[in-house]
Amino acid sequence: MKKSNTAFLSQAAMIAAVYVVLTYVFAPFSFGEIQVRIAEALTILPLFTPAAIPGLFIGCLLGNILGGAILPDIIFGSIATLIGAFGTYMLRNNLPLLAPLPPILANTIVVPLVLRFGYSVNLPIPFMMLTVGIGEILSCGVLGIILYAALRRYKNIIFVPAQR
Repeated sequence: MKKSNTAFLSQAAMIAAVYVVLTYVFAPFSFGEIQVRIAEALTILPLFTPAAIPGLFIGCLLGNILGGAILPDIIFGSIATLIGAFGTYMLRNNLPLLAPLPPILANTIVVPLVLRFGYSVNLPIPFMMLTVGIGEILSCGVLGIILYAALRRYKNIIFVPAQR
């Protein structure tokens, strides 16, 4: 295996592991109609490495499974994180400060639908979009930008360039 493939897989695995741990440790407010999933702050990482895209997807998938989520939540919640991570990656060169928007939007749209049709939560979908959106703004927007500011100076040290 080439050095760059090893770096890519290692970075993806570490990001997935951190996502799972953060989801599990903060489980009391990582799930539900009002949620702030601290692990979603990691959706800023595709600005630094493309390995974050599969890492975040696998991390969310495993976090949802370990958190006791139902199958539609495991599938569609993880896909929302995948879409958000890919959107963040696409903004890496031109608009890094807008990078939290794709995961905020993807989860604000998808998660309330999962709550309504998967968990039969009987709250209005626009209300759940508001509550999930606020949680995403806090985790992706606020915590994500703080993480971005902290890592930006050290990106060449922490994230070995992974080429695919």
